[in-house]
Amino acid sequence: MTIRIGMLLFPKLTQLDLTGPYEVLARLPEVEISLLWKTLQPVRAGTGLTILPTCTLADAPPFDVLFVPGGRGVVPLFRDQQVLEFLRNQARTARYVTAVCTGSLLLGAAGLLEGYEATTHWAFHELLEHGGAKPVRKRVVVDRNRITGGGVTAGIDFALRLVAEISGEQLARAIQLGLEYDPEPPFQSGSPELAGPELVALVRKQMAASRREHAEALDRQ
Repeated sequence: MTIRIGMLLFPKLTQLDLTGPYEVLARLPEVEISLLWKTLQPVRAGTGLTILPTCTLADAPPFDVLFVPGGRGVVPLFRDQQVLEFLRNQARTARYVTAVCTGSLLLGAAGLLEGYEATTHWAFHELLEHGGAKPVRKRVVVDRNRITGGGVTAGIDFALRLVAEISGEQLARAIQLGLEYDPEPPFQSGSPELAGPELVALVRKQMAASRREHAEALDRQ
């Protein structure tokens, strides 16, 4: 049976939030992935990569998996009724409602994380409470049919977990091996717990404007 996955696109998304999971999920057998936006015009990610939608929101069929990436471009979507209604309508029948990074905040803005445990990028974690979610500091959080991933690179871990949920752990392990996903980072600074307070303070400062922008937009919702 074909598994239909709908992955939201939007201007200024973080492309790895999308392309990391895509690379994993595209290896599911009998899968059909749609890249969704309001039009079929190219969508420019936050760092300049251009991605081509394959289906409009208006023409989208029901999906087994609904997926939302993050990125600075989620901010205007917190009040975008077309996008919010699309997510709500899809969530009514989707087998899994999912997100990575600040995409979780958009699910929350649509009212889809109320009472669910969820995660997002560490620098935005407490903002999950705006949507009624219960923030959990884990790389991947599964609560019933809601599956959320932490920041950016966590999308690969998220997608492998989702594959295991859909088709079993053996296939997820095989995909991981085929992708040679065996991280060996040159530095142990990939989480606040490992990075230490000085580096965390530096990165928080760099992200302060973006975090404030997200918080103010959620407050105005």
